[in-house]
Amino acid sequence: MFRNLLSRLFADDTDDAPLQAQDAEVAIAALLVRVARADDRYETSERQRIDQILARRRGLNMAEAAERRAVAEMIEAEAPDTVRFTRLIKDRIPLEDRAGVLSAMWEVAYADSRRAADEETLIRLVAGLLGIPDRDSGLLRQRVLEGLGLKSG
Repeated sequence: MFRNLLSRLFADDTDDAPLQAQDAEVAIAALLVRVARADDRYETSERQRIDQILARRRGLNMAEAAERRAVAEMIEAEAPDTVRFTRLIKDRIPLEDRAGVLSAMWEVAYADSRRAADEETLIRLVAGLLGIPDRDSGLLRQRVLEGLGLKSG
């Protein structure tokens, strides 16, 4: 399954066909893993937050979400650079879902209740690649911080 999904995600850059729902969610999960790993500290709180996001997005139970995250960890480790990876997601994830993806990325970045410049920089890069303006990204970030009970700064 892992190799088949990896080849479907990255084999043909010219294929703009939408990913299957499960494949798209794994691709999104891999991007969340990439954010969590950006500061070289992939903590339990970040893994748990990714599981919660995956469960919430697709109505999975926590065991199913953890399995999907495990696949996403392997995909992320094999995925090309962030720019190419994100462009593939942008080309295959509907516009209306991209803000939700970005919001989930901010959730993961702050799951450990710490600001990490590497994570924030990666999210800002990805926001631009997903076609989400800086202002909108900032508003999403603010909503996430408020939802987590953290102060912005």
